[in-house]
Amino acid sequence: MKAKTNISLKSYNTFGIDVCCSTFIEIKNPIELAKILRNNEDPFMVLGGGSNILLTDDYHGLIIKNSIKGFDVIEENSTHVWLKIGAGEVWHDVVMKAIENDWGGIENLSLIPGTMGAAPMQNIGAYGIEIKSIFHSLEALNVNTQKTRTFNSEECKFGYRESIFKHEAKGKYIITYVTLKLTKVNHSINIAYGAIKDTLIEREIDSPTIKDVSDAVISIRQSKLPDPREIGNAGSFFKNPTISKEDYDQLKSQFDNIPGYLVGTTQVKVPAGWLIEQCGWKGYVKGNIGVHKNQALVLVNYGGGKGSELKSLSEEIQQSVKNRFGIELSTEVNIV
Repeated sequence: MKAKTNISLKSYNTFGIDVCCSTFIEIKNPIELAKILRNNEDPFMVLGGGSNILLTDDYHGLIIKNSIKGFDVIEENSTHVWLKIGAGEVWHDVVMKAIENDWGGIENLSLIPGTMGAAPMQNIGAYGIEIKSIFHSLEALNVNTQKTRTFNSEECKFGYRESIFKHEAKGKYIITYVTLKLTKVNHSINIAYGAIKDTLIEREIDSPTIKDVSDAVISIRQSKLPDPREIGNAGSFFKNPTISKEDYDQLKSQFDNIPGYLVGTTQVKVPAGWLIEQCGWKGYVKGNIGVHKNQALVLVNYGGGKGSELKSLSEEIQQSVKNRFGIELSTEVNIV
């Protein structure tokens, strides 16, 4: 654990934004983290995989790189296994290890970028599954007292891409370990999303395994989303907005092809990508930044782009969607 000063964060964020921080420290266990917190008086920010953040300027403070590792079976019975995983583990690596052991429930979340610690904070989700469905508990260090607290699922207050750690607990706790509960037998395969079902049909798979589902998801994501190692991006930049059924029906009368998915009985979720594409943004390029040609939800840095430029672009997109559809888009990416 050695402090570095005035280093570039370009390789620590998937947008590849070249900004600097005053001090950078990588921690590999909770003891190191507690020591840093006790002795630090500067503003600080925790980085995991840097896959859900847009850095708009140099950071005048301490960056703590969370690299706590660990992948341990802490309990199991005939039907389930409980895994305690370090917050610094790469999320996709966790998924692949689970599938290698035929542990189910996590396969639909394949190839999502980021680390284990960020997964519950964001309540990551894809293709009909959110992490809350396999979540058991997590351990987090209190920033002020340096004491560890365990949060169960209810205490995390999970919502759509939301948790307590993005609201009332933001900046107060740092996640160190996460425990997941996965199935060992009788896996509940979820192929409700058409893209997965279509891919399995194309591959002539009638009775898919969790690996088949994972392979299908990986294929779909690779066909739609750019690889951050090739084009800087943070995946989906905006959340899919939820509006009232009444508002949706009114929009349907104006835009008969607007897609929507009923949430409960009174709310409808509208794909943000469709809204953005209808406003003409898909494939838009301005200098070194733009909107991906295959997925309007994804803002990209082609190289040399600035975070402030991407922030301005995101605001233009939000305004155009609001002007045309009366819907306000919220960002899924954290803008700093």
